[in-house]
Amino acid sequence: MNQLKEVLLSATKEAGEIILRYFEGTFKIEHKEGINNLVTEVDKLAEDKIIKVIRATFPAHSIISEEVGELIKPSEYQWIIDPIDGTVNFAHGIPICCVSIGLLHNDELIMGAVYNPMMNELFFAEKGKGATLNDRPIKVSTKENFKTAFLVTGFPYNWPDGPEHPIKVFEKLILEGLPIRRLGSAAIDLCWVACGRFDGFWEYNLQAWDVAAGYLLVQEAGGKITDFDGGPANVFTKETLATNGLIHDAMLKVIKKKTV
Repeated sequence: MNQLKEVLLSATKEAGEIILRYFEGTFKIEHKEGINNLVTEVDKLAEDKIIKVIRATFPAHSIISEEVGELIKPSEYQWIIDPIDGTVNFAHGIPICCVSIGLLHNDELIMGAVYNPMMNELFFAEKGKGATLNDRPIKVSTKENFKTAFLVTGFPYNWPDGPEHPIKVFEKLILEGLPIRRLGSAAIDLCWVACGRFDGFWEYNLQAWDVAAGYLLVQEAGGKITDFDGGPANVFTKETLATNGLIHDAMLKVIKKKTV
């Protein structure tokens, strides 16, 4: 387990160094599906570095990464990688972006790391051993009064029809008079729930690489994660509700509330 942790942290930090080196510099930008769904050459450089670091020690492990897709091998271990979560922020010189790497063993999250090198914040969690920020233990907030909750969310590029439509859900919560932020990085949103800066986060249509590390961080910091019906959520679930646990039921009630 120590070797897994060493490789995870090494890959995270080395990719972070690449991001920091190019931040606010000059780099190529391309478009994926949709004009505002960006990928930069720095995403690819960071991703290459992460994969090389993992492959050097664990060549037989499977990998899912945002830019290269699935590098599947018959392994009990699977690394889920987002070389830059918050690429649009990065491309515009906004320092709210990060490296995010989660590690699954037999489909169970066992480790995760999220690193924002611009803010020098390294979040880490190991199953059953808690969560840390720069090696200091972190916990979710202790706020119980939903009426005073501080929330964060994001919006997908592809929006669904129906009651879970992001704007409809956002409207329900904003009408509660709550302060809500939109940072542009789901991994950081989850980390900031884990360390108590936010009390809750919700978003639709996230990918596994967006949430793998963040899910474990929230859980190990004492928080709760479900889908919008209150059912179990995993890294492949399309609905994410993450809270300190104390306001979870209240958030679910608002999200599921029927509107006229």
